[in-house]
Amino acid sequence: MNAVIDNAGVSVKSAEKIAHENNKLHKRLCRLVGQAIGDFNMIEDGDKVMVCLSGGKDSYALLDILMTLRERAPINFELVAVNLDQKQPNFPADILPAYLDKLGVPYHIENQDTYSIVKRLIPEGKTTCSLCSRLRRGILYRVADELGCNKIALGHHRDDILETFFLNMFFGGKIKGMPAKLVSDDGKHMVIRPLAYVKEEDTERYAEVKGFPIIPCDLCGSQENLQRKQIKAMMRDWEKKFPGRVENIFSSLSTVVPSHLMDRDLFGFKDIKADGVANPLGDIAFDEEPCSTPATVPGVISLQRED
Repeated sequence: MNAVIDNAGVSVKSAEKIAHENNKLHKRLCRLVGQAIGDFNMIEDGDKVMVCLSGGKDSYALLDILMTLRERAPINFELVAVNLDQKQPNFPADILPAYLDKLGVPYHIENQDTYSIVKRLIPEGKTTCSLCSRLRRGILYRVADELGCNKIALGHHRDDILETFFLNMFFGGKIKGMPAKLVSDDGKHMVIRPLAYVKEEDTERYAEVKGFPIIPCDLCGSQENLQRKQIKAMMRDWEKKFPGRVENIFSSLSTVVPSHLMDRDLFGFKDIKADGVANPLGDIAFDEEPCSTPATVPGVISLQRED
């Protein structure tokens, strides 16, 4: 990641500063990915991790950082990069194999013509992403079995998680996000998202620094999910106008107070009674600052490790 001094006369000092910032970025990504792996126990000794590589900035960054951490980790685990070639028109099939050969990482290219299936079943002009995603998921589960991988790593980052949270809230009527670790819907696979703590702006910059051979995601000609696009624009506007707001919202996903929500399955509202014992989580509806409840009091479910 050394800076190149161009013919325009970039000073040595400027080049050193750029190299320093790039190194800081790499260290930050390694730290955040390592923290997420530790917080959620994503990777254990002896694991074989299938890293889903789409050709986008996030999955490239995921593979790159996991390779770095594998060299430093006190445990042994394997990585296998997997790409699903869905036979989209004009897909540059040679790019990923050439990159992975140069990288020296084990990989598998799965060739499945899901593009034709999607085009046949989805009317022209309609968003194809949902069906495409379901088909892709089933294929990748099968490939994980065939390769003997017990973990499937996806490249979703912090912003993806927050966007999904707002999409579910605004359009699905539920408080539900995108977990950092979960068991797949077929009950056979463990899916992990090691980039859970990483901002999208960092993966964007890291892709530029590393010069990843990005493959565009619009090859199928489908429109971007407009609802997700609106949420992304809303979050970026917040970040500009109210620095720190997005970070606070993300932090709230890891600090949940069930007694102050309304899910009757999550908290036994029917069974609670006033017993005369002081409770720091009791009703403070008349207070002027209801958000000041400490996050360390009993009854708060904290999902993040405190350093």
